[in-house]
Amino acid sequence: MAGHSKWANIKFRKGAQDKKRGKIFTKLIREITTAARIGGGDSSANPRLRSAIIAARQGNMPKDTIDKAVKRGSGDLDGVDYVETRFEGYGPAGVAVLVDTLTDNNNRTVADVRHIFTKYGGNMGTAGCVAFMFDKKGQIIFDSGDEDALMEAALEAGADDMIADGGVFEVLTSPEDFENVKEALAKAGFANPRSSEITMIPQNTTTLDEKGATSFFKFLDMLEDNDDVQHVYSNMDVPDEVMEKLG
Repeated sequence: MAGHSKWANIKFRKGAQDKKRGKIFTKLIREITTAARIGGGDSSANPRLRSAIIAARQGNMPKDTIDKAVKRGSGDLDGVDYVETRFEGYGPAGVAVLVDTLTDNNNRTVADVRHIFTKYGGNMGTAGCVAFMFDKKGQIIFDSGDEDALMEAALEAGADDMIADGGVFEVLTSPEDFENVKEALAKAGFANPRSSEITMIPQNTTTLDEKGATSFFKFLDMLEDNDDVQHVYSNMDVPDEVMEKLG
């Protein structure tokens, strides 16, 4: 899309999230614990746990903290059981939003998330009201590299697609092929992606002006500041010139 850099939007959010290291640790511990509870404490046989541990290591989480979270999830240590819940709705400027949570008190979380939607002029809807607008995909992003070589390696590994945008390369996979593609790319010399995750990719985007973007990012910050919120996905898109004004 001319004048719109998906990567600029991603970098803006990553930078904001990096400032919330303590919050991120809390969320990662919950994800590790839940992944171990659902799929067992052996990361070699539990892709979700393996991904959570990799994310924790990338965030410089101490090994002892990771190990304790795994043990709590697998039942070797006492711990809290978290319930996974997804909320859907429309945020500021009509942006479609999915909010994934892990909580030990769903009533509290429902009230908190609903309050945030309402505070910023959005509406929390029923299950399925916006989920159909997103596709679940594995996403591996590189901010440097040989485009042709990466494209060849990605397709040989079974990736669905690769999108080049201003020197940034986005490899998309099915959720089932994500780990295999990531490992194959590493063996092919592409071992250090800027980010890699299972995410929700919007089929279409909503373009925001400066006022809409400012309101939406405040809404997003408040959601991400909530300990129960693990991931927020949206179909927002902000033009380059607006991103520059926002800094």
